[in-house]
Amino acid sequence: MISTIVLATILGFLGLVVFTFFTRGTPIKSVCLIGEHEEYCAVGHETFLESFSILTNTTITHQNHVEVLANGDQVYGRLWEDLEAARDLITWHVFWFKPGELADRLAEILIRRARAGTRVLFLYDYYGSAGVPDEYFDRLREAGVEVSVFRPFRWNTLYKFQQRMHVRAVVIDGVVAYTGGFAIADEWSGDGRHEDQWRDTSVRVKGTLVNQLQAAFASSWVEATGELLMGERVFPDSGNGAPGAITAGLMYDAPSLGSTNAERFFMLSIAGARERLWITNAYFVPDDHFRKALVQAAERGVDVRVLTPGRNTDRPSTYHAALAGYEELLEGGVRIWHYAPTMVHAKTLVVDGVWSSVGTINFDNRSMVLNDEVSVVIRDQAIARHMEDLFREDLAYADEVSLDEVRARGALDRLRERFYVALAPIL
Repeated sequence: MISTIVLATILGFLGLVVFTFFTRGTPIKSVCLIGEHEEYCAVGHETFLESFSILTNTTITHQNHVEVLANGDQVYGRLWEDLEAARDLITWHVFWFKPGELADRLAEILIRRARAGTRVLFLYDYYGSAGVPDEYFDRLREAGVEVSVFRPFRWNTLYKFQQRMHVRAVVIDGVVAYTGGFAIADEWSGDGRHEDQWRDTSVRVKGTLVNQLQAAFASSWVEATGELLMGERVFPDSGNGAPGAITAGLMYDAPSLGSTNAERFFMLSIAGARERLWITNAYFVPDDHFRKALVQAAERGVDVRVLTPGRNTDRPSTYHAALAGYEELLEGGVRIWHYAPTMVHAKTLVVDGVWSSVGTINFDNRSMVLNDEVSVVIRDQAIARHMEDLFREDLAYADEVSLDEVRARGALDRLRERFYVALAPIL
């Protein structure tokens, strides 16, 4: 019979394995350039795209059309219009999904399209959609919408419950698609300049990006249902939809025991900056290595700016964890702003007026290591200029954080920060 001590030892060991698995961090410490030409890794250098594509498993093409959509006022009207026009197939990834006017409007459209003969595949995340009544999904199913849940709470899949599908993506008839920070919850409505009208950024795309977003959906759908989607209705000709000439790709990131595409994306973008690196991120909690990388960028003359929600965040734990690293960043020349009117939920960056991204990836360990995420990465000067203009507009509504105010915070604040820093890998 196993002794109490042996049993306790085994259980303790298993508990330690589970804890370290769920709190694992990012292994990348820096970018090591082997060669004589430092400009090789600059985002503006002709070789950057090839290296980025290989290192992040991202297919970058030149046949895309990308529209940057700021806030719910620009997103939902276009999205409803495109959904209403669907004739063949709608696929929908949704993470954050709550009852309200947006959810009701979405249900009306999906039910109408399904009854009209459009095939609708709807996948919602178990955690992110908590609170939506079963009756809502029953209505969709009764109308013919194929509804499935991603990673529900089950004993035999507990090992991956911590790893969520944070993706937001809609693909319509294989022709047009949406992704970014938007969600189906009423606080995403509005102009992003008033209380309870969250500031966010998303994109509407055509061209080869559409099939790439469809592949991300198919990857999650097969896990949830066992059905691997194929066929010309799922992946039509990549030249469909009268695409434009924008160079872009979809970076898809899934959890890994080693380094992930998401952390390689961030580190390459930081190391590739030569003039400007402007980051807007809802949950900005960089670890030691990423703080060092940001400071090194500032030290080599890059204008490094970060816009975050500050106290307007919906997750105070990340705010306090982030504050613990502010002093190091500010001393190193990184400038930080807190958005004043409301929560800023965008996950964007723009580098040197040429390289930009819009997606779902937060600057924290959860997004880089634990979640399924996507980001549209774009090499285009016009898009980058637009992203910089949006950033400047946002700064007009934000308060810059000073080193003096950070140094002046009290002992209780610092104690609270240390507590949340310990939890930072899973926040």
